Amino acid sequence: MTVTKSELVNMVMHGSSLKRNEADRFVDDFFDVISKALAEGETVKMPGFGNFVLRDKGERSGRNPKTGAPFPIEARRVVSFRTSNMLKLAIKDKCEKDKKVK
Repeated sequence: MTVTKSELVNMVMHGSSLKRNEADRFVDDFFDVISKALAEGETVKMPGFGNFVLRDKGERSGRNPKTGAPFPIEARRVVSFRTSNMLKLAIKDKCEKDKKVK
């Protein structure tokens, strides 16, 4: 199952007194703040959830899967997500409960 933006908006709406357009704007603003912070090179920390961190990946050699021809992959900066221990435990507990139910 995948949670979509529309589902997030519905969850915000039902968890608060916001109307649909306000909840939609809230979700957009939330992701804009995270995106801008990452674009400026900052780490985004969300206690109890996890951290969005920037990592620099060096240049390396790759291969075309069709032809096997090597080609260079340029150095780049990527976003990684590291889950908090609280989130890991919550996921583990949910998985264990689901196994017991089956």
